[in-house]
Amino acid sequence: MIQTTRRLLLSTLTVLALVACNADKPKFNAIDITGADYAKGFTLMDQNGQNRSLSDFKGKVVVLFFGYTQCPDVCPTSMTELAEVKRLLGADADKLQGAFVTVDPARDTPEMLKAYMANFDPTFVAFIPTPEQLAVVAKDYKIYYKKVDGKTPTSYTMDHSAGSYVYDTQGNLRLYSRYGVGEKVLAQDIQTLLKTIP
Repeated sequence: MIQTTRRLLLSTLTVLALVACNADKPKFNAIDITGADYAKGFTLMDQNGQNRSLSDFKGKVVVLFFGYTQCPDVCPTSMTELAEVKRLLGADADKLQGAFVTVDPARDTPEMLKAYMANFDPTFVAFIPTPEQLAVVAKDYKIYYKKVDGKTPTSYTMDHSAGSYVYDTQGNLRLYSRYGVGEKVLAQDIQTLLKTIP
């Protein structure tokens, strides 16, 4: 009888512990990659010629996208959506940091990236890796990119991964948001992160 009671008590405590764990875990629309052992950050030159790291933005949710300024569709769409996400955040708008890493450092000069970011939001930061740095960062972030030749040497395009990485206010990698999820869905995930204590 005592053993049965003890087993019942242990089973009840186990269930309660599992329920408590699940109750504390936030629900996201994006892919939850909390604890991933990649995409830990980098230090690269920004569009203003300063070396910056993702850790410089602690206190903000960082949404990081890889692309290039001459991208015809995916990049401007993603950056426009991110600017709209910021608007949707309302009073929490200043807690979002948009970040962009060019996969076309040969053409994307600081001046071009400064103008490009200003088209979406002047607070967004663009990072310009050297070709060698890009290879290292792309590998660490599991990002695909490839030059596709055009009709002339300068009219090439870049194939590249199209999702975004999302970091919480403590600089921890938390989410991978697929391309095309929409600004309302991403804004909801960011609001969830802002309410979550890491």
